[in-house]
Amino acid sequence: MGQSVPDRPPPSPWIQRFAPLVAADAGAVLDLACGSGRHGRLFLQAGHKTLFLDRDLSGVTDLQGSAGAELLQADIENAPWPLDGRRFAAIVVTNYLWRPLFPQIIAALQPGGLLLYETFMRGNERFGKPASPDFLLAENELFDRCRDAFDIRAFEQGEDNLPKPAMRQRICAIKR
Repeated sequence: MGQSVPDRPPPSPWIQRFAPLVAADAGAVLDLACGSGRHGRLFLQAGHKTLFLDRDLSGVTDLQGSAGAELLQADIENAPWPLDGRRFAAIVVTNYLWRPLFPQIIAALQPGGLLLYETFMRGNERFGKPASPDFLLAENELFDRCRDAFDIRAFEQGEDNLPKPAMRQRICAIKR
């Protein structure tokens, strides 16, 4: 699953591991802050309708007009949430953290929807960027933010070496 091209990294092993939990007929997938779309492409290739959302869609312009792909350019940090009323079978977020969006992300998942979130955590400063606490999760933060609304299937945190050394936190959770 998920072939890479020279300038696009392969999908995260964490996302690849849990992507099969989303049934093909469950509904659309949201790749939030999609960048090059490496994770949304994984779901698209598996037959899911996929919404690629980012403030800069230059990494996914090749998907314009592709069956099942929807591209939405939006500045989700400085403008209103563009997806009010939409629900998704899965939401994937990697290497991105904007804490004020957590309520919107949770609300955008349909009951039984899968949240796959993987990003940097405190301690990453010693490896480089991101280094600001604004963009680094606190210890157990994803777990704490999800425990009331989700059944947590898997959670990890700590030092990781793929694709390069970093401190990361990951969660796979199903909305109740």
